[in-house]
Amino acid sequence: MLEELNSNSGVNKRMVETTFLALEYMLPVIALSHRVFYFWLLPIVICCLLAPSLSYSDDLRLQSLSLRARISEQTLLGEEAPEDFEEYDLSANFELSWKRYSTSGWGMDTRLMASAGILRGAGRNAFAVSLIPELTLGSEDGRFILDVGAGGALFSRYRFGTQDYGGPFQFALTSGISIPLYKKLGLGYRFLHYSDAGVNGSDTTGADFHMIEFSYRF
Repeated sequence: MLEELNSNSGVNKRMVETTFLALEYMLPVIALSHRVFYFWLLPIVICCLLAPSLSYSDDLRLQSLSLRARISEQTLLGEEAPEDFEEYDLSANFELSWKRYSTSGWGMDTRLMASAGILRGAGRNAFAVSLIPELTLGSEDGRFILDVGAGGALFSRYRFGTQDYGGPFQFALTSGISIPLYKKLGLGYRFLHYSDAGVNGSDTTGADFHMIEFSYRF
């Protein structure tokens, strides 16, 4: 009987040791999964909020395409970015359902701006995509447009040298103006701000982008 108890005690001890060893290796993975879950939860929530607007739209019509490039690094929102960045991307603007125009052809509209491009800083490249609902003010033909919007972006890399954006998901704020250049071609200025809004701690830094854009209206 004593030998059996000692044997069972040894087995239980080994089981406890194995369990603690497994937990020791699993905890970092669980913590990482927890952070990744929240990084991906935010863009999913944004897409869910956008879904009603898309479903009520009779036709998600493509309004314009734009090529954009950063031309200035002057900081307007938040702290000064410790690294210099370049960004080159392609954006597409889609018409949403809500609009109000007067008989004069001027008024307000809503649209969805989607972009994809390259973000470069400290010798590193990242793929960046964004989805931003916007409110526009201007002419119904889209020749003169003033817009403002807020949405989200995803970076394939979020650490560039000494600058840490905090995570792959970033909140995105934008404002822009566009004027006619030649026929359906337009010239515009865009301000774009990326930040995690302190979600990942107080030691993260966003960045401001002053961009020139060339657009084609459909």
